[in-house]
Amino acid sequence: MKSIDSNVMLDAKGLACPMPIVRTKKAMKDLEGGQVLEVEATDKGSKADMKAWAESTGHQYLGTIEEGDVLKHYLRKSSGEETAERSYPHVTDNTQLEQKLQAGEPVILLDVRESAEYAFKHIPNAISIPLGDLDNRLEELNKQDKIYVVCRTGTRSDMAAQKLAASGFDRVINVVPGMSGWTGTTTSSND
Repeated sequence: MKSIDSNVMLDAKGLACPMPIVRTKKAMKDLEGGQVLEVEATDKGSKADMKAWAESTGHQYLGTIEEGDVLKHYLRKSSGEETAERSYPHVTDNTQLEQKLQAGEPVILLDVRESAEYAFKHIPNAISIPLGDLDNRLEELNKQDKIYVVCRTGTRSDMAAQKLAASGFDRVINVVPGMSGWTGTTTSSND
């Protein structure tokens, strides 16, 4: 698997439970919402611990990569996006998007989550352009295409859809709730 982008790396190798979680909790406090923390640990039980801790605190467990004896856990700090108000008017749901994909309709799917989120799980053939990079990468998209925008909950994709519309893209649809509720086919960057 290719290298996963993270904002901060925490070395928890050689530490036994509960120390990887204690250190992760402390490191997570210093991150800004939406940033990704990579935790390197050697405690085999840390995988289940990290996932459970992230879910219980509202943070997002992205996944774990095993490299020899080292487990690299990736967690994304919650940013309050789940409660943000949506305002982009053209919206569809996951079911309608999945039906279009299954029917073989030509769909341009733009995934605006962070690259680490995309690497662990994304819809096949989705184009990855994180929201923070969108302004600088608009030329990669065609204004005549119908573009479905997806993120984890529909909030970042709402902001991306608004940016695209303001830049002259008039066939943009926000997909809600996005990957947090996606039950269709997915792949990862190591498949």
